[in-house]
Amino acid sequence: MKSLKMKLIYRKHKKAILGTLGAVLLAGLVFFFSYFHVTKVEVMGTSRYTDEQVKEMALQGAFTDNSVLAVLLHSRVDVEGVPFVEGFYITRLSHNSICISVREKKAVGCIPYLDSYIYFDRNGIFIESSHTRDELVPFFDGIEVSHVIEGEKLPIKGSSVLTTAVALSTIFQKNDAIPDHIEFDTSYQITLTYGDIRVMLGKDEYLEDKMTRVSAILPKLSGKKGILHLENVNDNSKTITFEQDLGEDGVIEDVDTAAAYENAVANWHGGYDLEGDYTGEGEYDQNGNYVGSRPTEESIAANGSWLGGYMEDGSYTGYGQLDKDGNYVGPNPNETSEDGSEEELEDYSEDYSEDYNDSGYDGYDEEY
Repeated sequence: MKSLKMKLIYRKHKKAILGTLGAVLLAGLVFFFSYFHVTKVEVMGTSRYTDEQVKEMALQGAFTDNSVLAVLLHSRVDVEGVPFVEGFYITRLSHNSICISVREKKAVGCIPYLDSYIYFDRNGIFIESSHTRDELVPFFDGIEVSHVIEGEKLPIKGSSVLTTAVALSTIFQKNDAIPDHIEFDTSYQITLTYGDIRVMLGKDEYLEDKMTRVSAILPKLSGKKGILHLENVNDNSKTITFEQDLGEDGVIEDVDTAAAYENAVANWHGGYDLEGDYTGEGEYDQNGNYVGSRPTEESIAANGSWLGGYMEDGSYTGYGQLDKDGNYVGPNPNETSEDGSEEELEDYSEDYSEDYNDSGYDGYDEEY
């Protein structure tokens, strides 16, 4: 009888102990999942994907909302099926916040291959393929490969082409001037395309110098069409020419000739003859300085899109190489020298000025 009572007491104590342990464990679990519940997620290391996209890709499966278990279960060194991503690394910032670090594959360029775009790194390793083009990666045309195997070096024809492509990609990123298209011809001459402007770089020489000048000139060519020639830029020559496209009637398009005429007339200070008498049509100012003939609607229209004719003091002479705002625009491309040849300005100064003034850029010429 006594033994039976002891057994009953033991069972009661055992149940109480187990109940207490269960309650403690349950309370611990509740505390663990509530205290370490993720309420904030930071994302770093990617320029291709939004924070929300990264969260969806990295935080898949159970316990992603727990700052302890997410770190243990969801950091992935090797990721498959996510373009340009090698891995996700999750770290705990606090009890309720985590950070997802994205390790991206660094593509320096892409080339067309069959119906896809092949992306490669600075070592020429094929790292990704896609049916759509990433506009943030330089697109090279003229780089030939016989076959491609992901993870292996591309068998690029031409021993120096890869070196040139990597150098250009680095310069583009540095100058924030990624072109729409980069082309190597059969002689590996380089041509860049920026909208309606084609930039002829020539051979793989002085690329840093050439691209510095391209970055400075392109804003001044906004709205124009044509070819910017830098093939002859070297240590001894800084000659740069711009060959502007003509309209169907042989006149450069998109110019408000009425406004240009009004500005020219307002800033023309002539009307005096050689004797100092005012005739209204004389080509001299009151101080006897030659200021050109009086502008007419016909003469302005004949200039095409050239908005020059102004001098440094803002006066209009018809032959000045500045526009009304004082920006250098070069000589009138619609006029030729006496022997019929096209003019060309030389010596693009090393001290380039963004406004193309005399202290800096004084050498790109619009020629046809």
